[in-house]
Amino acid sequence: MRVFVTGASGWVGSAVVPELLAAGHQVVGLARSGASADAIAAAGAEVRRGDLDDLDALRAGAADSDGVIHLAYIHDFTQMQAAARADLEAIRAMAGELEGSDRPLVIASGTLGLTSGGRAATEQDGPDPAAPVHPRQATAQETVRLADRGIRSVVLRLPPTVHGDGDHGFIATLVGVAGERGASGYVGDGANAWSAVHRLDAATLYRLAVESAPAGSVLHGVGEQGIATREIAEAIGRQLDVPVVSVAPEVAVDHFGWIGRFFALDATASSEHTRELLGWSPTHPGLVADLDAGYYVSR
Repeated sequence: MRVFVTGASGWVGSAVVPELLAAGHQVVGLARSGASADAIAAAGAEVRRGDLDDLDALRAGAADSDGVIHLAYIHDFTQMQAAARADLEAIRAMAGELEGSDRPLVIASGTLGLTSGGRAATEQDGPDPAAPVHPRQATAQETVRLADRGIRSVVLRLPPTVHGDGDHGFIATLVGVAGERGASGYVGDGANAWSAVHRLDAATLYRLAVESAPAGSVLHGVGEQGIATREIAEAIGRQLDVPVVSVAPEVAVDHFGWIGRFFALDATASSEHTRELLGWSPTHPGLVADLDAGYYVSR
C-alpha cells in the first residue's frame, strides 16, 4: 500500500512510519517544517509539505494514496475548539478524495472520558448522550459514519499515556511536577487508574488497522487496562528519590496544574475486542517498567 500519514514526525507517527515501511508499504509523510521533512526523509519515507490548514495538500496526499493514517493534531489546551475544528476540516478534506473507493482512513482519538464509576471503557462505548459531546468525540463519530460513503473509516482510540523513551506527554508532565514540588503526588487514595500503551505497540496497531480493519471500526490501542495512579506516582518517586504523597482532590489543580483534573480521573479501557478482531498482541514494556527504566528522569 501507499499510505499517506499526517503527523508522520510526531511522537506516534515517527513510530508508525518505520512500522509501515518494515511491512513493505510505501509511506508519504506530511511535513509542516524543514525539521519534520528531514526526519521523515531520514526514516525512508517520501515527504509532502503542508499542515492541517493546507487543505489542498491534504486532498492531494489522500488522492495519491491507497489509504490514510491521520495522526496530526494541534495539542493546544488553550485553543481546544479551534484545534478540533481544524482536525474536522482536515478529515473532511481527505474523506472527499477517498469517497466511494473503499480505501482506509484511520484517525486517532482517545479513551479518556468515555466512562466513569470504575468500569473500563470498551470499543462499543461512545459519548454520554445526556452530556455535551466533546468536539473531538464528535469528529470521531462523523468519521465512523464515513463508512456509509464508501470509505473504510476507522477510529483508533489511544489511552491517556502513550509511553516510551522520548515521551513528552502526560507522564513527562507529572515527572516535571514531582521534580518541581519535591514530592510525587497522587490524588486522594490513588486508587483511580489510567490505561496505557507503549508507543511501538500502538504503531503496530495502526499498521494492522490500515491494512485490514473493517469499515466503521472503533479500536482501542490499550496495552494495559488500568494502572493505579498511586502506582504511577510511586514509580516516579523512586526515580526522583522524592517522597510520595496524597493530594486532596479539591487542591489537585493547584498542586499539579492543568494536568491535575486529568490525573484525578479514573480512565481505564479495555482492548479485548480489538485484539480479537485484528490479532493485536502488545509485546513491549508496560508503563511502570518504562518509568523504572529511567527514561523520563534522564532527560
